[in-house]
Amino acid sequence: MNHSRFVQTTFWKCIGFLLALPLMGAAQTYTITDLGDLGGSGSGARGINASGQVTGYVATQRGGSSPFLYSDGKMTSLGTLGGGSGIGQAINSSGQVAGYSTLRDGEYRGFISGGGKLRSVGFLACCYSDAEGINDAGQVTGASSTANGDIHPYLYTNGKMMDLGTLPGGSEPGSWNTGEAVNNLGEVVGWGYGDAGFRAILWSKGQIRDLGTLGGPYSEAFGINDQGQITGQAYIPGGIGADAFLYENGVMKDLGTITSSTGSNGQYAYGLGINNDGVVVGESTYQENPTAIVYHAFVYSNGKMKDLNRLIPPNSGWVLSTINDAGQIVGYGTIHNQQRAFLLTPQ
Repeated sequence: MNHSRFVQTTFWKCIGFLLALPLMGAAQTYTITDLGDLGGSGSGARGINASGQVTGYVATQRGGSSPFLYSDGKMTSLGTLGGGSGIGQAINSSGQVAGYSTLRDGEYRGFISGGGKLRSVGFLACCYSDAEGINDAGQVTGASSTANGDIHPYLYTNGKMMDLGTLPGGSEPGSWNTGEAVNNLGEVVGWGYGDAGFRAILWSKGQIRDLGTLGGPYSEAFGINDQGQITGQAYIPGGIGADAFLYENGVMKDLGTITSSTGSNGQYAYGLGINNDGVVVGESTYQENPTAIVYHAFVYSNGKMKDLNRLIPPNSGWVLSTINDAGQIVGYGTIHNQQRAFLLTPQ
């Protein structure tokens, strides 16, 4: 398992639960909008709602970060819970943002926004929580520490945090299990450990389901829509790579990876978001040359995976990396060696 890439993707993941406009056909191309950075050293977008409001993180001039709300063409910092860093991970149809922030003492807390303020979601036991997904009812999911020191997924509803539990074998001290996205039915997807290993998991109607793999040892889920379709990443036989997947009706479908312009296949792909039309967005790698591995954003629809860098104006200066939504798509990329949040809009 590529642990360094796993840590990077999990910490800086781009999971947007709410998806915006439907994708318009196989030949879809996009215009790209730079969302700005409030004078700091960079920004990245994580979630978008149907009204085109965006959240993510923006670097501060003091060297930290702050969650932001982008609305009506303007980026506004949401501040933090008292610490020096924070990030908005998801946004619902009411413009409520869920994410996580440090406190003054450096501990992490998940938050939900409202009334111009950030409100901590608390924790299951002591010292840690984050928030990764939010639905239209304001239910939030993420991960929090328990009394014995491991990390469990939770569902936060009306001010109360409920421990969703783990797969058998997943509650050993120090183990990490998390909720990544929640749909409007209150179904949560994420990943965690169990007797079978590291797996993508669905929590629905009080039951926990191991979603399996694509024949390899590991999997993780990052997005779910209101039809119960799920996307994420799963390892293939032999553990020699991991592909994006679409899970529906009890079956995990292999979506593959991006193929480079020279015809080489990628080694890893992550499905990071899915809308109610079943369009998947995510990130894929491929070997550009013997010494360079490239990360590109993709969109999957109508049975095909497409490199988003080939669907924006040529010579734009952008190199798109990770994205989180379909229809209108947000994420982060680089332009003139500067990382910035972007918004893609179908033409």
